[in-house]
Amino acid sequence: MANGHGGSRVGAGKKKKALVDKLMDGNPGKRKLTVLDFSDTAKLEGQDMPPPKEYLSATQKNGKPLMAADVYEITWQWLAERGCAQHVSAQLIEQYAMAVSRWIQCEESITEFGFLAKHPTTGNAIPSPFVAMSQSFMKLSNNLWYQIYQVVKENCAQEFKGSNPHDDVMERLLTARRGE
Repeated sequence: MANGHGGSRVGAGKKKKALVDKLMDGNPGKRKLTVLDFSDTAKLEGQDMPPPKEYLSATQKNGKPLMAADVYEITWQWLAERGCAQHVSAQLIEQYAMAVSRWIQCEESITEFGFLAKHPTTGNAIPSPFVAMSQSFMKLSNNLWYQIYQVVKENCAQEFKGSNPHDDVMERLLTARRGE
């Protein structure tokens, strides 16, 4: 393939079927299924959360701490309550937390500096680079969340409904802007 578009790519191909769907279809593949039950989530016990790495709460250039450690803890707790924390690697949770934190940082910069910037040589108005960076980090955080949520979906015996850490990202952004 000379055009460089061939080959396998992350996330390409048919998605795995959710466990609840496999159970409803009578397990057509006849493989042993790992079933997690969400009915008694308050009684679930799991491993202790690995401490967040130091870089997840490093001080930013503006003097504020990075919010990634908070996102990491919230996400890990949410997974632990559902009995899925051991199925998701800590590195994936760290990557998700960092992407969300960087997205929030870009959004704060847009709020502070606006949507326009000054071109360094001509002095003309140009679109703020924080807008493109924000979009990039949002896309990355969405992709990482889908990977995390896929683990929950594949290992849940009943359909899961309710709030999750990714749904609360905007709330985290708004509270960060208010300085709470």
